[in-house]
Amino acid sequence: MASHIVGYPRMGPKRELKFALESFWDKKSSGEDLQKVAAGLRSSIWKQMADAGIKYIPSNTFSYYDQVLDTTAMLGAVPPRYGWNGGEIGFDTYFSMARGNASVPAMEMTKWFDTNYHFIVPELGPDVRFSYASHKAVDEYKEAKALGVNTVPVLVGPVSYLLLSKPAKGVEKTFSLLSLLPKILPIYKEVISELKAAGASWIQFDEPTLVLDLDAHQLQAFTAAYADLESTLSGLNVLIETYFADLTSGAYKTLIELKGVTAYGLDLVRGTKTIDLIKTNFPKGKFLFAGVVDGRNIWANDLASSLGTLQALEAIVGKGNLVVSTSCSLLHTAVDLVNETKLDDEIKSWLAFAAQKVVEVNALAKALAGQKDEAFFTSNATAQASRKSSPRVTNEAVQKAAAALKGSDHRRATNVSARLDAQQKKLNLPILPTTTIGSFPQTLELRRVRREFKANKISEDDYVKAIKEEIKKVVDLQEELDIDVLVHGEPERNDMVEYFGEQLSGFAFTVNGWVQSYGSRCVKPPIIYGDVSRPKPMTVFWSSTAQSMTSRPMKGMLTGPVTILNWSFVRNDQPRFETCYQIALAIKDEVEDLEKAGINVIQIDEAALREGLPLRKSEHAFYLKWAVHSFRITNCGVKDTTQIHTHMCYSNFNDIIHSIIDMDADVITIENSRSDEKLLSVFREGVKYGAGIGPGVYDIHSPRIPSTEEIADRINKMLAVLETNILWVNPDCGLKTRKYAEVKPALNNMVAAAKLLRTQLASAK
Repeated sequence: MASHIVGYPRMGPKRELKFALESFWDKKSSGEDLQKVAAGLRSSIWKQMADAGIKYIPSNTFSYYDQVLDTTAMLGAVPPRYGWNGGEIGFDTYFSMARGNASVPAMEMTKWFDTNYHFIVPELGPDVRFSYASHKAVDEYKEAKALGVNTVPVLVGPVSYLLLSKPAKGVEKTFSLLSLLPKILPIYKEVISELKAAGASWIQFDEPTLVLDLDAHQLQAFTAAYADLESTLSGLNVLIETYFADLTSGAYKTLIELKGVTAYGLDLVRGTKTIDLIKTNFPKGKFLFAGVVDGRNIWANDLASSLGTLQALEAIVGKGNLVVSTSCSLLHTAVDLVNETKLDDEIKSWLAFAAQKVVEVNALAKALAGQKDEAFFTSNATAQASRKSSPRVTNEAVQKAAAALKGSDHRRATNVSARLDAQQKKLNLPILPTTTIGSFPQTLELRRVRREFKANKISEDDYVKAIKEEIKKVVDLQEELDIDVLVHGEPERNDMVEYFGEQLSGFAFTVNGWVQSYGSRCVKPPIIYGDVSRPKPMTVFWSSTAQSMTSRPMKGMLTGPVTILNWSFVRNDQPRFETCYQIALAIKDEVEDLEKAGINVIQIDEAALREGLPLRKSEHAFYLKWAVHSFRITNCGVKDTTQIHTHMCYSNFNDIIHSIIDMDADVITIENSRSDEKLLSVFREGVKYGAGIGPGVYDIHSPRIPSTEEIADRINKMLAVLETNILWVNPDCGLKTRKYAEVKPALNNMVAAAKLLRTQLASAK
């Protein structure tokens, strides 16, 4: 009975690691305290998998921040600005790279492929002196072994590590990161040798970049790397794990011809076409780790269907050579359905979180070995049938309205230049107008109020009063800081997607369905199980209340349909674009109600638009067409004088800039500062952008407070490539994760920088 888990959630069933990390960062607990919590979580995870009967249990998938940063630490690839002088990398250096510190900024953070998870991007160049500086992989293997669990140590593969890196500041952008392969492989050899000496019999290299569109040179790097490692790997069983998409025929050929490799892990949920490649050619005597249990969603596996797939694969690869696995790490799903006490029994029967997926993997492995649990399979079949036939899944009116969208591209009647003129007459904003992205710090008191209201411990009147007081505090602060376009701070919202999902039909919610986004940041994605509609207005009361407190423009704050889709667990029984169109119609109703209520600036965040971009270029055009169309649907009916903003978070935007322009928003605010202002390069290369744009002027994911001069310098770089009359000044993202002690001086410096530049521009005329 061969079963395998690619990786497992780290935060713990009740976010134990999150709270331990934040306590350590706030200097309320020691590094030893943090390590103790982490060790307890690792121990329980390993024991859980062993008790479930999993044969190949991973180690070194636990991380205090992310697995790529762990690899950077292992290789000693610490940028010089952090002042590391060699030796084993400790928490101070590790977390400075992740979060920055009082004197230096953090490294860039970006999305992990097309997920909502993030990683810290390695900064490399020809002068980096690599050294074996973190023994975490070996230490955790030994830790598990001491508990009686023989694990499969997991390393980010050397080629994927380099392909996910970027040239450090000052290094030519044309520098070949793959040229560093000979410099990092000796450290991988040291790690492998130590793992062998410690008793490891298997090792897993995660090489997810194999699913991307790679050229011949990049594919050759895999061949070269594993040929170089072959002698060191001798005596070990080697698993190369890929996930998130199909392999191209070229990548598949490269994979199965790698030297010294025993097994191949393939995502057969998002990579169903790979099955055709397996049927055509699978190397004799090798193992196939078949990822048939979805690691990216929360729907119960269709066990009968998966068993059929596995039996067909076993006939190809040979009995005993097939291992049942997850499609990818379970990091991307919630931890345990047992902790959900408020989901109704019907919906609960349709779901499987990480703990349940471990059981599914083992049940399939046993069934494949002739030990099928008939009761478990029958219960699963009943749940699958229930979901298909449940009346709560289908709403004919919604389906009819979504179907009627075809045939129109839903553009606003007037071009953006004319709209901006009409809006300026109404809003009368200065040049370089200042604003923030939406949220303000979520204090402990604010969280307590929301929590007590949800638990019916305070009345609705008391809740509304408390939220109004918080909005007034945020409005007064922005007026004191002299910000031009205000926000209400979103005190009524714990999460930008969850808040809207709670008010839309077709959504279900969890109590403890937390998923790690980055570091200690966790989100609780809603579950879209049925057709989506808006029963009543969702934000109009709070936006109108905030606008009544000021004469300055107040932004109505909405989450866009693509972001709601990409940050939810989405139904898998209809195409994603159909669900997205349904959400777009619901948001359209809200936009028009906000306009009727006198809100003249409405922000529809599409933070995750690029995140959903397929990993293969051949699929980009179709996705971008329906994603951009969905955004335009939301605001196609508003007046010219209503200014539509959108916001986008951590991503690489340059390759989709024309789709961003096609969204036809009046103003876009976009992450910029933490990514070395990569965004600006697209404008240097000649792309003309006529709408308002606010590239972020400082990184809100770091506690560091930028000076007025630093922000002014950043604005000047923007003015070198963007017209003065379209540039906005704003932070990178929302401020909910920061403290007021950080937010007030940072925003004060931001406004001061904008005023300084206005004065300089006026005197230059």
